[in-house]
Amino acid sequence: MSIPVLSAIHTGGPLNDSLYDELASVVKGPVFKPADAEFHTRSRTFNGKIQLLSKMVVSPLDAKDVSAIVQFCNKHRLSPSVKAGGYGIAGWSVAGDVIIDLSMIKEIDIEAPGTTEDGGVTWTKLLDMPEPGSKGKSRADAPTKKPSPMVVQQTIPPQDSGRTSTKRPREEPSPDGEAGNVPDRPVRGFGYNPWTSFDAASRATGTFLRGPALPPVEGDTPREPPKNKPRHHSPVLETVNTHLQAPALENRQSSSGSEGSSGGSATTFDSRASFANSTGTAATTPPPQAETRKDEETLAATSATVAPALAPGGGADPFGYISGDSYSPSRLPIYGGVDLSAPAPVSSLAPTSGLSWSSSGLSSSSPFGFTSSSSRPMTMAPSGLSSSSFPSNPFGGAGGAGLSGGTPAAPAKPIHSHAYVTFGAGVKQKEVDIYTAENPLEGTSSVTGMKEDGVVPYHIPSSAHPVGSSTMILAGFGFISRMYGLSIDNIVEVEMVLADGSIVIVSKDADPDLWWAIRGAGPAFGIATRYKVKAFPVPVVFAGNLIYRFHRATAPSLIKHFRDCIKGAPRELYANVLLTAGPADKDSLVVIQICYVGPKEKGMEYLQAISSWDGERCLLNEVNEKSFLNQQDSVAQVLRGKSGRQWFIRSSLIHSLPDEVIHKTVYSFSNTPIGCTWIFELAGGAIADYEDTCLPKEQREAIWTVAALHQWEMGIDDLRCVTTAEDWMKDVIGTVALGGPLPTFLGRHETPERTMACYGKNWSRLAELKRRYDPEGLFKNNFWPLDKDGNAIGELYNEPPSPGPEEL
Repeated sequence: MSIPVLSAIHTGGPLNDSLYDELASVVKGPVFKPADAEFHTRSRTFNGKIQLLSKMVVSPLDAKDVSAIVQFCNKHRLSPSVKAGGYGIAGWSVAGDVIIDLSMIKEIDIEAPGTTEDGGVTWTKLLDMPEPGSKGKSRADAPTKKPSPMVVQQTIPPQDSGRTSTKRPREEPSPDGEAGNVPDRPVRGFGYNPWTSFDAASRATGTFLRGPALPPVEGDTPREPPKNKPRHHSPVLETVNTHLQAPALENRQSSSGSEGSSGGSATTFDSRASFANSTGTAATTPPPQAETRKDEETLAATSATVAPALAPGGGADPFGYISGDSYSPSRLPIYGGVDLSAPAPVSSLAPTSGLSWSSSGLSSSSPFGFTSSSSRPMTMAPSGLSSSSFPSNPFGGAGGAGLSGGTPAAPAKPIHSHAYVTFGAGVKQKEVDIYTAENPLEGTSSVTGMKEDGVVPYHIPSSAHPVGSSTMILAGFGFISRMYGLSIDNIVEVEMVLADGSIVIVSKDADPDLWWAIRGAGPAFGIATRYKVKAFPVPVVFAGNLIYRFHRATAPSLIKHFRDCIKGAPRELYANVLLTAGPADKDSLVVIQICYVGPKEKGMEYLQAISSWDGERCLLNEVNEKSFLNQQDSVAQVLRGKSGRQWFIRSSLIHSLPDEVIHKTVYSFSNTPIGCTWIFELAGGAIADYEDTCLPKEQREAIWTVAALHQWEMGIDDLRCVTTAEDWMKDVIGTVALGGPLPTFLGRHETPERTMACYGKNWSRLAELKRRYDPEGLFKNNFWPLDKDGNAIGELYNEPPSPGPEEL
């Protein structure tokens, strides 16, 4: 049935000053007018193309403030939107008349589970915890005087607050919860930690991506950047079938030699290795240990060699792919004489069970039946650094895991199967991970066997950095989801403000219907202000990147090899393969990421199997033991995501990855402009175990989640940045896709049918609950595709449309 589409309505015009005064009198947090400097700072989004049309920004301090704002919007028929790190790309978070910026609700805490008299597990209920802000700017410690508990289903009339318009002075500049700025209310313990910088997550990868250009391949057409003047891009698949009838792609010859053999790209690899031997990114033979840099003059000279004349935003690098603020070596402090951002030597793979090193390369045997004696040695993460150069390591290793040349000690054994983390909606995922890593719980020492405090870090299942809190009620897929489920599967309580302004604590024991709906469709039903979520012990992971140069001739063989190696993998293994189109002088790459949560020896089996592919030389292999916090940073590092660019995303779920889809994907990707990344992530595992949320079983049983993430600079208007993603999703992935994507990955201008398909057979029940809890459609600035009458909501009005073919 066709759904009529209504235009999105914006009332336009400034608000009367009396309305600002009215709202300021009933909330504790600051209220900003368009003329205020912080108005624009607080309303920035990750997508730089979003135009700000809102009339007011308010930053509540707790759920009571949010309740007063909701009632204010109802009273004056204003449309609210919620900014808590969610949908920065889509623009929904700043699409309303009033932006509710939750970035000041920052409290966070972690607790071990308690035990009930009958042996059950318990935790401190949200109702029994201190109210946000009751103990200052950091985590909420036990108060000396227990606060009055919040009354569930309480409605707070604004006129009864009795507050004047006098505002509490703000202490620090405003944060930008979606653009990644420093939070204004830092959580205790958020001191600088070298593990938290992207380069520290994998300095080898950072140096590699920053390094000089790969040499051109004779016969290959250089990838073009997006054009300032757009041109119409028609689907390329009309020629794909003809192309596929030719000899197999992986066996084709190029003018530089056979790309189907390890020798075909020797010139390319040797040139890169020449640079690597001087910078420590990758080497064909184990390099000598690097000398420690003594002063900043030496550091500056080295930095100039690593990335000469590459200023962010310069013509040679319009996408910030090679260098950027977060990658500038001079910006990071030096610890113990070691510069954490400068190149470091890369060690050869240390001998382990099932592996042997010889002059001819790596020989291995594994249960997968792969045996490799390739001429390319495997290289690992940086080594040769003294463990004394780094802060103390709570994971029990000798220095930072993956950063020290020594072998990390076995991590402590956790005592608790899980813990509970409570955090405000303004806390970004990276801050949650940093906090839990810096506040480990008790465990059993692997050395003494004795119980010790503060030795085991716990992490919540969530998407990787950088994401905001709303991922907790939209799905939340990440590195440990195959072990523990999605984010929505691990929530135990949510504090939320509903459309009538009432404050509720939602859990399985309170309002089962709402509990079912918010775990997957939460933003459509209310404004979450605090979460309590299960966290699991993750002492150390065996994880990292394998990087290859993208060749259209050999990429299909690599992807198929990767697919076959991880078929039937245990839940402990996460893996993905992504194609990323770099700037023209950097060429495109194929990146394989693995993350094994368990013994290194078991993870090594998968590394061996994947590395046995010999169609191209591996430009970089930095897979090693590291903290989970490091691994969370790795995705942002490889994607080189940057706020202020134009962004576009499309995603799907699939059950299988056939050869034909792989071949068509590679062929289509070769026509994308730089700044585009296509990714296949292994899903399944524990995700399929849960059936009590609004996400249907069919979606949960998908084996792969697929996404196209495109980013390009402002001022560039090239339709290919969007159409290549749309064409690939529709014409290639669409042939095997099921339903819609995980709601976390809903992007701009999705059709109503595609959004509804995220929930499959559960859509009817979900729509009925939406009518019950939000009958007037107050919460419309999110993914929800229908208005209160069931008509489709039109496209957002705050992003200028790209020109159509008739305008080109």
